[in-house]
Amino acid sequence: MPTIQRFDHVGITVADLDHVSTFFLALGLQVQAGPMDVEGDFLDTVIGIPGSHTRIVVLRAPHGGTLLELSSSTRPEHQIGSPTAMATEPGLRNVAFEVDDLDALLQRLAADGYGLVGGVGEHQHTWRMAYVRRPEGITISLAERLG
Repeated sequence: MPTIQRFDHVGITVADLDHVSTFFLALGLQVQAGPMDVEGDFLDTVIGIPGSHTRIVVLRAPHGGTLLELSSSTRPEHQIGSPTAMATEPGLRNVAFEVDDLDALLQRLAADGYGLVGGVGEHQHTWRMAYVRRPEGITISLAERLG
């Protein structure tokens, strides 16, 4: 029976690839590949849109793990989703990262204009976590392991 071998990446389609990439790089991710243009038979076949063209960048955490692929469609034109979608709306609602100093990272993000969705919560004396919304409405879950 065929099985999944590993979790490879999460893909997020964005309107402004440079802006969103800059945000994730400021969080501490690193460029694994790109930015690069993708078009032709491969892309047309996989996404089912003839004549498509996209620009992508693949990011990774400094210590490895699942990759984050950001893409921006240049053909056909993209449609903006709701940048204020709440955590209870169906769909991909957050990308989560474990961090080593939640308070310091939140201070740095606040200085750059990125605020909390709610507040900082603590779960069973094990995790401290907060949601930050930006850019383009992407919710970032930041969690610090306690103890």
